[in-house]
Amino acid sequence: MFETKNPSAIRSQKEITEALIRLMNAAPYEEISVKQILLEAKLAQKTFYRNFESKDDVLLSLIRTIIREYFETVDHGDVDVLTTIFDFAVKNRELLEQLERNHMLYVVLQCMNDYIGFHKEKRVGENNPFVRLFEGLDSEYLVALNIGAIWNVITLWIHKGMEEDPKHIKNSIRQYLKRMGA
Repeated sequence: MFETKNPSAIRSQKEITEALIRLMNAAPYEEISVKQILLEAKLAQKTFYRNFESKDDVLLSLIRTIIREYFETVDHGDVDVLTTIFDFAVKNRELLEQLERNHMLYVVLQCMNDYIGFHKEKRVGENNPFVRLFEGLDSEYLVALNIGAIWNVITLWIHKGMEEDPKHIKNSIRQYLKRMGA
């Protein structure tokens, strides 16, 4: 996505993104074309290409936006990370379920891993719960371990229809970590 502060361009980006989401409700992602997105959004081709490079760019920009919001939540508050990731999944349920149907949940993990590289360059807030845990250790691998593990849990939960109570899942994880002495 091409970054802009222009209100008209921002509105077009939103309309294009929402059109892709609506189309993903009706058809597999691989079958959706830019032309269909344009028809759904009622926008011209030049408007699309002023804002996005491709259909994949639309989806990636949406995923990157929600991941950035997630990391900002974790970084700027004394939060329970497990609760925050489940809240993230609930808030973005429609998109995550669409990605699950299209066998594309891995894209979220890829974007998380990409974001970590960018995020690492920024100053991490002192309230971030991982600052104390990772101090003096090779945080890059520990972050990958944490993100991969929790994302697999979230992926399984999504795959099972998000029906189980997150409190039960979080309790199981906490009990497991406690048994490990973590």
